[in-house]
Amino acid sequence: MPNDAFFESDERIRIITGPNMSGKSTFLRQVALIVLMAQIGSFVPAESARIGLVDRIFTRIGAQDEIYAGQSTFMVEMVEMANILHHATNRSLLILDEIGRGTSTYDGVSIAWAVIEYIHNHPSLRAKTLFATHYHELTQLAELLPGVKNYNVAVSEAGNEVVFLHTIVPGGADRSYGIHVGQLAGLPRPVVQRASEILQLLEASAGKAARIDPQAPQQMALFPETNPLLEELDDLDMNTLSPIEALNKLYEWQRTFLKKSD
Repeated sequence: MPNDAFFESDERIRIITGPNMSGKSTFLRQVALIVLMAQIGSFVPAESARIGLVDRIFTRIGAQDEIYAGQSTFMVEMVEMANILHHATNRSLLILDEIGRGTSTYDGVSIAWAVIEYIHNHPSLRAKTLFATHYHELTQLAELLPGVKNYNVAVSEAGNEVVFLHTIVPGGADRSYGIHVGQLAGLPRPVVQRASEILQLLEASAGKAARIDPQAPQQMALFPETNPLLEELDDLDMNTLSPIEALNKLYEWQRTFLKKSD
């Protein structure tokens, strides 16, 4: 899916929001690779490109720890972020993916917010920056800092179906669709349903500690997602079944499935 990456004259930082698996990180890597290819005089996969001189490309992508060095995933992230902020210049390209995700939500938002402000305001920095995040609070920075612009990955919704279009469009995303991604990954249906219920409670309480009873009665699925009885019912041709055959089938099911249940 082709995507443009055009920085306006007053644009320094792009905050990119959108669901998991929608293509944010792919877009970041696309821009970094094309800029790198252009610097060595290579062909770039674009209809047209005008790319200025870039002294270095700094990236903070992925999550990993360094146990042998006594550093957690978050510590590694902070060490790399510190290195970027100390050595980047206004000729650098910064590719930052999910800064602050390795700690608590409020700590993470605060660090990410401060990093964006620093890049934007520091007189010797102000580098072109792509900043992908799930922290929707950061989209407010576009109203406070003139060089910050919001973009998101387009999503199409039809009923309960969500389709990721993998297209970068102006504006901030209003949802993360994390539960939907969990469903696509194969989480059991009761987990997905319960997560949706808890999300509604948290949203209704503005993210505060809502009283969520873990023993609350829940509507369980009548059948598991894969069930031999359902499979047999699906294969059964009711139009060709005589009454006696139907009774025999019921008796067979009762003997088979009730014994298994006991």
